[in-house]
Amino acid sequence: MDLHLDLAAAPGRSLRARAEHALREAVRGGRLAPGTRLPATRALAQQLGVSRGVVVDAYAQLAAEGYLDTRRGGGTHVAHQPTPAHPATARPARPAPPAITRSPWTVEPLPRHDLRPALPAIDGFPRRAWLAAITRVLRTIPDRRLGYGDDRGEPELRAALAASLARTRGVRAEPDQVLITGGLRASLPLAWALLATRGARRVGIEQPGWRRIADSLNAAGLIPVPLPVDQDGLDPHTLAGLDLDAVAVTPAHQFPTGAVLAPARRAALTAWARERGALILEDDYDAEFRYDRHPIGSLQGLAPDLVLYGGSTAKTLAPALRLGWLVLPSSLTAMLHPDRPARAGTPPVLDQLALADLLERGDVDRHLRRQRHRYRRRRDALLEAVAQQLPDVEIRGAAAGLFAVLMLPEGLDEGAVVAAAAARGVALDGLGAGGRAGLVAGYANLPEAGAAAAVSALTAAIESLDEAPTTRPT
Repeated sequence: MDLHLDLAAAPGRSLRARAEHALREAVRGGRLAPGTRLPATRALAQQLGVSRGVVVDAYAQLAAEGYLDTRRGGGTHVAHQPTPAHPATARPARPAPPAITRSPWTVEPLPRHDLRPALPAIDGFPRRAWLAAITRVLRTIPDRRLGYGDDRGEPELRAALAASLARTRGVRAEPDQVLITGGLRASLPLAWALLATRGARRVGIEQPGWRRIADSLNAAGLIPVPLPVDQDGLDPHTLAGLDLDAVAVTPAHQFPTGAVLAPARRAALTAWARERGALILEDDYDAEFRYDRHPIGSLQGLAPDLVLYGGSTAKTLAPALRLGWLVLPSSLTAMLHPDRPARAGTPPVLDQLALADLLERGDVDRHLRRQRHRYRRRRDALLEAVAQQLPDVEIRGAAAGLFAVLMLPEGLDEGAVVAAAAARGVALDGLGAGGRAGLVAGYANLPEAGAAAAVSALTAAIESLDEAPTTRPT
């Protein structure tokens, strides 16, 4: 394809700047429609009479700005552009194509600057390793295993998880205590049902915290009781007099505050549960990723008879796998009697066996090591951009995990900032703590080259609120 880019007429002092401008204007002007596949960097460099590095840099910059979409092995395409923020100056409306038109399954437009904290680096999924695992499973699995699987999960995966969690998270459990689920969202209703059978009614939850916890408790007929979270996590001293039967906690890296449950509070929480005869649900959220601190073991390792331990592949591999697990205390394992009706929502047998294969071969460990390096670079790029462009913003909770908390200066309305950022193509969450305003900014899906542009757009959103003539809502 000949793109007909005129570098001589484009502004800019360097060839790279002129190439970026010419390509950007071709996309903006509609000459290169969304979904158009661009030439390979070597081919375009030959067309323009420049070095391949000029084209590589131009593609990378426009991908960071959201104009191009690149994927390893899939080439470079023109990305779908979001609707302009000011309809009065927009072009006539026309049907919008999907975000990535080369994939018939993707229909939701992607944000230009993706700082959503709930997603890992979806471009880093180990496709080759997963394909090889599925191939090995299909080559060796006997025909009888293609029927209905074990209701508790396939024995190979339960054994592989028990070994892996013991090594990496200090979890103490036998394979028969591991229950395979369709992710943590599927684990919660089952956990609440077991607690209700045990006689539980009131469950303490972190505030602020993951909204799904409270919603699933209400759906199960249990009563969620909010518990405050500070910089050291949930405070067990607030449990006195609340008549709780269980507590749900995220000790390794609390969402959305990023707090880590302090060692003294871990000991106090387990002591409270033992004295009261209560149980603890541990959500081991993104505990595999740490950068500036020593590893922190699971709470379950301190009190395996009191803790229901929950995890999933949503942050380590990809949410689309829908693979999760619960590690139950032996007292609850006995409730899962073989005579009970089959449990709905068990993940596909082939996927379970593929994950077991990856765990046993060490492929998951190798993938996590690669991801830690990737996330550290992306985190550092984001924090550097924030320090340079938003010096009044305080950064918290960035020593581990996939997100950082940006505490905003006094006087800013959290919801208004999130909305203004969204209008500029920046997708992130509000802290929702009810006090000082803050933002929860994920860096897993933000390439290093796009950090400065993302923070620049966020800065413009905040400045637009400062210049607004009317009072912002509270």
